[in-house]
Parts: sequence; C-alpha cells; structure tokens
Amino acid sequence: MQSSSEHEETIRLDVRQAADDLKAFLENPDFPCVGAKAALRRHQLQILVASDIRSGLYDRKLAEWLASLAEQYDANGTLFVSRAVVYPSAVHLSETQFETCLWERLSALHAIDAEEHYWDPNVDSDPSSPHFSLSIGGKGFFVVGLHPNASRLARRFKYPTLVFNLHDQFEKLREEGRYETLRKSIIARDVALQGSPNPMLARHGNGSEAAQYSGRRVDKNWKCPFRHA
Repeated sequence: MQSSSEHEETIRLDVRQAADDLKAFLENPDFPCVGAKAALRRHQLQILVASDIRSGLYDRKLAEWLASLAEQYDANGTLFVSRAVVYPSAVHLSETQFETCLWERLSALHAIDAEEHYWDPNVDSDPSSPHFSLSIGGKGFFVVGLHPNASRLARRFKYPTLVFNLHDQFEKLREEGRYETLRKSIIARDVALQGSPNPMLARHGNGSEAAQYSGRRVDKNWKCPFRHA
C-alpha cells in the first residue's frame, strides 16, 4: 500500500507533469499563438493544476487567483500576461461536453467573483454583445479553451485547459498599432497548421467573443449558456 508521503509526492509529480505538458504544447514550433509563446518566454504565464473541469472544487481558488492578477496588473507597461488552469481529468469529453463544462466553470467563477467585485465597465456582461468579455476582479478576460477532442488543432491539448488573457492587453496592442500585425501572424500560422482559418475568429466589437471561448464551431443561432449573477 502506498504511504501518505508517497501519495503526496505522486500528486506533486502529476502537477508538475501537467504544467510541463502545457509549456511543451505552447513551445511547439507549429503552435500558432505567438502571444502565448511570448507570455511563456517572458515567464509571464502562470499555471494552476486543478482536478476535474466537471467539478467546482477549485472554483474559489481560481477566482481569487485571477482576481489577484487583475488587481496587480499594470496596464501601462505589461503585455503578454496569462494564467492557465489545467484539469488533467475528464480527457474524453466531446466538444459539446467540454463547452458545457467551460461555461459552468466560468459562470461559477463569476458568481464567486461577484461577491466582492463589479463587472469591468469597459466590457459588456451580456455574452451576446460584441463587446462582451468575462470579468474577474473588475477586469475583462478573454478565455481560450483547450482539450483533447478539439476540432481546431491549435486547441487540441491533452488535458482540458482554460487560458485567461487580460482584455486590457489587446487594447494596449491596438493603441500601439501592433494588434493587426499580431493577429495576421496568428491567422497565417493557424492556416499553416490546419489548412484553413478558424471560422470563429472575429475582432472584438465585430461579434461576441463568447463564441470563441470553447473552440467549437457554432452557428448564428447559438446561445451562450453563461449565467450572470
């Protein structure tokens, strides 16, 4: 029988492995998102390893962790800052099942966050709005979902994962005139990887970014299941 200390060491090793696997996925030369690569290269990607995306066990810890980033973020000088939560369990979810779990977790995070924080006034809380972004700690976040059964290769990671990117960073890139160059580079790299552009990709303000979070292709009749507190 495994001792308590041996069991704890196994958990620590699993946590390290899951985080290392995500870093290796992002470092792959074929991975298209140069922003994620920059965050990793600059040591500005922090990773939390949770348990199962179908469970709310880590929701409060994750909400507090993201709120701390929102509170510490310096919009004047910092770019390519991200936080990711990896869920090593539930690797056999379909695209639809993953999407359901993603919005369950984001709705739960919002409910916890709403106990202490208001929605970022710079983004909409209505997921059907072209100006929607998830708000945690009073700051808007763009969320990227990864999982093993994603139809887009750029989203096909071995564990269900949610990557949170501060929305202010995209606005700063626009102000500096760098956003379009970055966007075109990512699209070109994605086409090189998959053979076609991501049909869900849209600029903020031209369509709700909620439809992009899970990575699943949805039609114009899709209704976001996000629950606003």
